[in-house]
Amino acid sequence: MAKEKGLISPEDFAQLQKYIEYSTKRVSDVLKVFDDGEMNRFCQGDAIGYLGFEQFMKMYLEMEEVPHHLCWALFWSFHTSQVAAEKTKSKANVICLSDVYCYFTLLEGGRPEDKLEFTFKLYDMDRNGILDSTEVEKIILQMMRVAEYLDWDVSELRPILQEMMREMDQDGSGSVSLDEWVRAGATTVPLLVLLGMDMTMKDDGNHIWRPKRFTRLVYCNLCEQSISLGKQGLSCNFCKYIVHDHCAMKAQPCEVSTYAKSRKDIGVQSHVWVRGGCHSGRCDRCQKKIRTYHSLTGLHCVWCHLEIHDDCLQAVGPECDCGLLRDHILPPCSIYPSVLVSGQECKHKTTDDTSLCTPEAFRIKPVSNTHPLLVFINLKSGGKQGQSVLWKFQYILNPRQVFDLKDGPEPGLRFFKDVPQFRILVCGGDGTVGWVLETIDKANFATVPPVAVLPLGTGNDLARCLRWGRGYEGENLRKILKDIELSKVVYLDRWFLEVIPQQNGEKSDPVPSQIINNYFSIGVDASIAHRFHLMREKYPEKFNSRMKNKLWYFEFATSESIFSTCKKLEESVTVEICGKLLDLSDLSLEGIAVLNIPSTHGGSNLWGDTKRPHGDTCEINQALGSAAKIITDPDILKTCVPDMSDKRLEVVGIEGAIEMGQIYTRLKSAGHRLAKCSEITFQTTKTLPMQIDGEPWMQAPCTIKITHKNQMPMLMGPPSNSYNFFGFWS
Repeated sequence: MAKEKGLISPEDFAQLQKYIEYSTKRVSDVLKVFDDGEMNRFCQGDAIGYLGFEQFMKMYLEMEEVPHHLCWALFWSFHTSQVAAEKTKSKANVICLSDVYCYFTLLEGGRPEDKLEFTFKLYDMDRNGILDSTEVEKIILQMMRVAEYLDWDVSELRPILQEMMREMDQDGSGSVSLDEWVRAGATTVPLLVLLGMDMTMKDDGNHIWRPKRFTRLVYCNLCEQSISLGKQGLSCNFCKYIVHDHCAMKAQPCEVSTYAKSRKDIGVQSHVWVRGGCHSGRCDRCQKKIRTYHSLTGLHCVWCHLEIHDDCLQAVGPECDCGLLRDHILPPCSIYPSVLVSGQECKHKTTDDTSLCTPEAFRIKPVSNTHPLLVFINLKSGGKQGQSVLWKFQYILNPRQVFDLKDGPEPGLRFFKDVPQFRILVCGGDGTVGWVLETIDKANFATVPPVAVLPLGTGNDLARCLRWGRGYEGENLRKILKDIELSKVVYLDRWFLEVIPQQNGEKSDPVPSQIINNYFSIGVDASIAHRFHLMREKYPEKFNSRMKNKLWYFEFATSESIFSTCKKLEESVTVEICGKLLDLSDLSLEGIAVLNIPSTHGGSNLWGDTKRPHGDTCEINQALGSAAKIITDPDILKTCVPDMSDKRLEVVGIEGAIEMGQIYTRLKSAGHRLAKCSEITFQTTKTLPMQIDGEPWMQAPCTIKITHKNQMPMLMGPPSNSYNFFGFWS
């Protein structure tokens, strides 16, 4: 697609967002280096040239080289020569550093109003405070490009956008002022969506729209005209209200209340009926067929999901029990503003998003004998799956139970702090689970809530061991919630890792974590993971699916098997278990793994299958000697069964990348079982690759100590009919 000078293409914008996701830098940190630090030489007052902007991008994205076409396109998107020349008193090709700062700050997070104001100023090229017809046309052109990138049907979109922009000109002046833009833009759904702005919940009564391409013939709830098969429309996440793009501004307010607004609403939940949406086609009350007229006949309750005829409404009664998923749902009657407790009857209204997640704003009193579910979703995990899962859970549960992890787990945990018997569902990869567990640990709950996992990552080793599967592939979320209801609590050992570097001047990468939930390793597998990590940081667009990730792993493993960068590892590493030196002299190893769970690298069982004797695992391990501080006897190790709750670690030696591949494909049963113990110390004499739970780094010579930290309650999924190689019923 040809680029217009001053505009960045949707493809470039998508690539930029990927780079930002993998960077740990904040734009404010980088700006300090340019204001007061070594990069100040690139600044000309508030302006920088292309070379300075390129250095800014390298530091901000933490990349050695930023693709030239992306950097150049982005530079010109900021370029306004007249303003820059006025500020620098020169005609050099420079841009305003403050504009760059504003742009990336908004990408990191910002209110829609702030983003609208910034967008206005970006397109107001002559800086006269209004958008004229030429500038409005540029906005329409950009939105058309974004719509194409989002795979919208754009054949009829331009006239809709043109009409939308005309409606913004409320005084009929032929131009759009900043006030008109912000006031109208905040309620103009297609504009917000196409400008890439988050549609977030502020207060009840607002639809939370998302663009949707319909695979079946549906009808607009407002005008009752069809939205043709394959065409684009908007659907509300909360109530499933469906409209054309141009009907969204005229839609009735959302009928879903997420909390009680008066004392009389507290404690008793009523049905909330919404017209249409009866996909089963049969009344749940009388079992007769619901005659469909434009998919707008019948009623469905957004809480219990009953579907009924209009004539059956009186027979159903007003009270709602929240249906089959009542054990997980926090109905609106259970959430109420703290102000209602004082006896002052007033309408609760707030525009501060953060206050809606604090104990000070709301009180929660769940329905008795239920286990409300707090859902965390990492939108960066699993490609586009995270966003889809978020939308589905916002409809199945109370939207106030569902939290996007872009702001971290703290808001959700504060909101649920005083809720008795609640459970947590983490939707993401193993790294996301570890992040949430660490935050729970710091929250100091009187009773720690148990955690289930919906695997959206690549490896998902912990989810495999907890029977939640290898990876989410679009299964019915209601079925998964019923499995959580039937799950049992098990305890996961967590281990503290201390790195003590040798004072020899060699530099190491930052240690990614001090907590081990799954495994720790030194050598060949960490080398493969490190190469994968570096490549993904440099080219994140090449790592947007599980299959691509696995293919990259295979490529790096193949090259590692050829070059053997960690050959004779035993010559540069000594291992002490509970103070006793482990003899590695008879082995030729390229890797050593310390296992807390029996799954690594997305399904490899390095410990191997153990024929399970009859009886309880803990009792069996104790009888076999697992209660001892250390086990190194090969005959006893053959009969030891891994247990994530026994406060013991399994130590395994790996001969090389080929052996890892054989174990993964089950051509070989296991690596070399070296020990089972409760404390480990490594001493290294050269720089080696290491990893914790799949997060790799390069470590200079050091001493590493691993000791038991604590245990966290996890939810083990119900057994199915097949027995897997992890020693669990899958």
